[in-house]
Amino acid sequence: MAAPWILVGLGNPGGHYARNRHNIGFLAIDEIARRYNFTPFRPTKFQGDLAEGSLDGVKCLLVKPTTYMNLSGDCVGAIMRFFKIPPEQLIVFHDELELPASKFRVKRGGGHAGHNGLKSLDAHCTPDYWRVRLGIGHPGDKARVTAHVLSDFAKADEAWLSPLLDAVTDAIPLFVTKTEREFTESVSRKLTPPKPPKPA
Repeated sequence: MAAPWILVGLGNPGGHYARNRHNIGFLAIDEIARRYNFTPFRPTKFQGDLAEGSLDGVKCLLVKPTTYMNLSGDCVGAIMRFFKIPPEQLIVFHDELELPASKFRVKRGGGHAGHNGLKSLDAHCTPDYWRVRLGIGHPGDKARVTAHVLSDFAKADEAWLSPLLDAVTDAIPLFVTKTEREFTESVSRKLTPPKPPKPA
């Protein structure tokens, strides 16, 4: 029987952190679970909350580690070993300082760029997994980074946050049934609709 895909959102557990910029990965996973009628999230022995379901017939596990960001790999590594999931079937959604707010990028492998959640995942799961990098913008001053990522999204952010999460959620079945490229192109189309034709 084929191993399921595992989709992981990175964030910190608890209501205090729920709307933090650092928790955009949790927000994406919650939206996927809601849209595609996954089971309710339940605590597991793996130090994470897990929901089960499928995307266009492909079995998937949705995971929100409850270890706090810096130890995310403890949870994800244990789940991958238990279900025998190869790294190419792991998709991680996380905040990305180096991308402007509302932008996204997808890549497989690479460095962690100082992101402690990715650093932990690299150590436990090898770096050879998919990352969906969700831009939250940089505050412009290194000294303000921690306060920026651990502060809540502002009301004005909803203008780009909801469309970004909607586009990612709409397109995610393409990632597991077709290719990363088709997922990326679909999200991009939804976020930047074609310009109207110029009048003759």
